[in-house]
Amino acid sequence: MFKSLTTRVIVTTITLLASGIFMFATFNVRHQQSQLIDTARESAELLLHTVESSIYNTMHLGNVQDVGTILSMVGQHNQLVGVRIFHPHGIILRSSNASEVGRTVNANDYSLYQNPRNYGIFDLPPHGEVLSMVKPIYNDQACHICHGSKTRVIGVLNIDYSLRRTKAQMLEASHIFIASSIAITAFLAITILFILHNFVKKPLDRIMANMARVENGETNVHIDYHGKDEIGRLIDSFNSMVERLDVAKTELEQLHLQQLERADRLASIGEMAAGIAHEIKNPLAGISAALTIIKDDISTDDPRSMILGEVLQQVQRLDKTVNDLLFFGKPSLPELACIDINYILESTCKFASQHRSVANIDKHINLAPGLPTVYADGKQMQQVFLNLFLNAFQAMSAGGTLTITSGRVFRQDREYVTIDVADTGPGIPPQILEKIFTPFFTTKAQGTGLGLPICSKLVHLHNGDIRVTSDDRNGTVFTIELPACTTHEIDALRRDDETQQDTGC
Repeated sequence: MFKSLTTRVIVTTITLLASGIFMFATFNVRHQQSQLIDTARESAELLLHTVESSIYNTMHLGNVQDVGTILSMVGQHNQLVGVRIFHPHGIILRSSNASEVGRTVNANDYSLYQNPRNYGIFDLPPHGEVLSMVKPIYNDQACHICHGSKTRVIGVLNIDYSLRRTKAQMLEASHIFIASSIAITAFLAITILFILHNFVKKPLDRIMANMARVENGETNVHIDYHGKDEIGRLIDSFNSMVERLDVAKTELEQLHLQQLERADRLASIGEMAAGIAHEIKNPLAGISAALTIIKDDISTDDPRSMILGEVLQQVQRLDKTVNDLLFFGKPSLPELACIDINYILESTCKFASQHRSVANIDKHINLAPGLPTVYADGKQMQQVFLNLFLNAFQAMSAGGTLTITSGRVFRQDREYVTIDVADTGPGIPPQILEKIFTPFFTTKAQGTGLGLPICSKLVHLHNGDIRVTSDDRNGTVFTIELPACTTHEIDALRRDDETQQDTGC
């Protein structure tokens, strides 16, 4: 349940709202209670001052016996529990309750007289909580006739004001605040729940439902929403994304169909080319042999000898084209072994350097020492590098530099040997660069368009990778990565050698 974002938002919002209202209600209840207590204290103080004034007036007139009458009359107030005057030593001198006279005053009331604060709230059974207040009666000049001048305080006026009505008012106010807080919380919670459910949860549920449809392959999905809020912008983005996805899917399907048709055509052409190559290869061999015999019978000074040499070169070129077609159609599986790639690079470069177009080309060979052996077919790798070197020589017909670099790299916890073949030629245009590994694509007048596709196929047969970067300022760099021999592969080769020795092969 709480995994839902909208549920968490709703619960959190309502919880925070309820907590805020509860804290506000608690503060207001306590503030109201404090105000009611202050009101009760002010009423008690007013009564206390009234009684004090009446007593002073009576005593100044010499009617000391009327003090008890005044206390009895005041004590009939429905909020007063008791009114008394006690001696500073704690003996009750006058009281609204005649039975208290001569007794010791309540300890709580007497403690107020000794305390700087002249009021306090105490529990007085059976009357409940009372607000008790005291006020000393000082020995004024007019009181010296009866009380002398030695004592400063001749008595302490004390009243006990019942808080029963105040407590009832406090309880009623608390009930009102609690009931109103619960009602406000419930109303706001329902309102927030309605708003979030209709304007957040429902649109999000629609988005998720339609996303599930898109995941299942439907791309003709559209959500109608007329709001301009964040949800509306999100839905607009979703609709736009689905529309673009539908267009991309249509284009991809069309491209896929085109690729399938092209693949079928290429397969048919490949089968036809392989069949034609088989049919042409044997006659070419016979023509080449016959021309060689005829050329040998003719003197080298004879002009016909030169013509026959040119014809033999064209026959050899046709034979190479036929061999490339046969190899590309059905390449032979590599005979894998742990070989030294630096040795292959050096020997292939020496062989390629005999080509007539390398006279004005500098060769820089930067081979990293201590490279691990490579799990590959040496002859096929030689074929790959020879093709790359010759292509580089042809690209630098006006002169340049061929740089051959080897190194190592780690990818996905496996070690690879890297070979870079870089030339300083004019580079390959971007529109051509993406097609150089396509079979039969060539920009050369006498090319077959199979050299680089054969290189790519051979590298991938060795679980390697071939990449190319090119521009008109730095030339072209072909990068080949081949997996280094692992301990497992070396052990497998050793076991194969032992098996061959045991069988006498």
